[in-house]
Amino acid sequence: MIFGTGGTGGTYYPIGGALKGVFEASDLVDGVQVVSTGASVQNINNITDGLNQIAIVMSDVAYDAVNGENQFDGDPADIQALAGLYPNVVQVVATEDSGIESIADLEGKRVGVGKVGSGVEQSAAKVIESAGLSYDDLAQVSHTGYADSVTGMSNGNIDAAFFTSGVPNSSITGLMQSTDITFVPVSGDVADKLLEAYPYYETYTLPAGAPERYDLGEEVDTVAIRNMLIVSGDMRDDVAEELTRRFYDYLNSENVSVGALKQFDPDSMNQNLVAPVHPGAQEFYDSLSSENGDADNASSEDSADDAQS
Repeated sequence: MIFGTGGTGGTYYPIGGALKGVFEASDLVDGVQVVSTGASVQNINNITDGLNQIAIVMSDVAYDAVNGENQFDGDPADIQALAGLYPNVVQVVATEDSGIESIADLEGKRVGVGKVGSGVEQSAAKVIESAGLSYDDLAQVSHTGYADSVTGMSNGNIDAAFFTSGVPNSSITGLMQSTDITFVPVSGDVADKLLEAYPYYETYTLPAGAPERYDLGEEVDTVAIRNMLIVSGDMRDDVAEELTRRFYDYLNSENVSVGALKQFDPDSMNQNLVAPVHPGAQEFYDSLSSENGDADNASSEDSADDAQS
C-alpha cells in the first residue's frame, strides 16, 4: 500500500511515518510505502491514477475533487474518506503598530497571502472575499511562504500575513519572539459568509492562556479546514474497516508521536466529512456506535440495580 503524504518538512509526512507501523501490523496489509508528494492535489490525482492507495488531504481540495470543481472541473475523483484528522487553522497575524484588528482593516495594507496556488493562498482569498474585499483593495499582495512572510513582518515590509496550518505554527511562534503582533479574528459576518459559501470550513477558537498554543491573553475566534485520511473508492471493505479500526485504536493509545494527531478527538473522526465515507470505514463507525450503546445500556442497568438494592 502506497501512502501519499506531503513535503518532508511538513506535518503530513511524519504522520505517514507514524501510521506505517500501525497499518503494517494488520494481516491484511503486506507493507506500507510512505512517499513524499506535493500534498493534497497530487495525492488525489495519484489515487485516481492508482499510484497511491491511501493519502492525507485538506477538506477543501477533497470537496472540489468529489464535486468536480476548480482544478478538478468536470472530472470528479472517486475518493472516499476513512477519517477526519486535525484542523488546519486560518491564522491571520498583523504587526501591532499596523492598527489591524479585523479582516476589514486589511484594506490598504501590505499582506502576505501565501504562495500562489497553495492552500494558504486559497484560504486568504476566500477570507478576504468574505469581508467584501479583493486583492485590488490591498496596498500590496505578497505571495510569500511562511518564512518570507515572517521576514517581511519583522523588517516592516509586510503589515499582516495568513498562515493556514496546525496550531501552533512554528513560524508564528518565532515571529512572536522578535515582533509585537496581533492575532486578527475571522469571526462575525466574515465567518458566517465563509461558512455558508464553503461547507468545508468550520469554526475554531485559539484559546487564551494555553502555553502550547501561543499563550494568548484573550481567545481569538477564527475558522479552520479539516484534514482527511482518504482512500480509493475501490479499496476492499475489509481493508478499509481494518485501517480505520487500527487508526482509532492508535489515537486512543499512549503511542501517538505526532503532535497534530493529538489535536482532535478520535470520536469525531467520522464527523463533518466532505467526501463519502468508505463503506468499510462506516462499518467500523457503526460497530463503535453499537458498542457505545451497549455500554450505555449496561450502565443504566447497573444504576437500576443499585437503586433497587
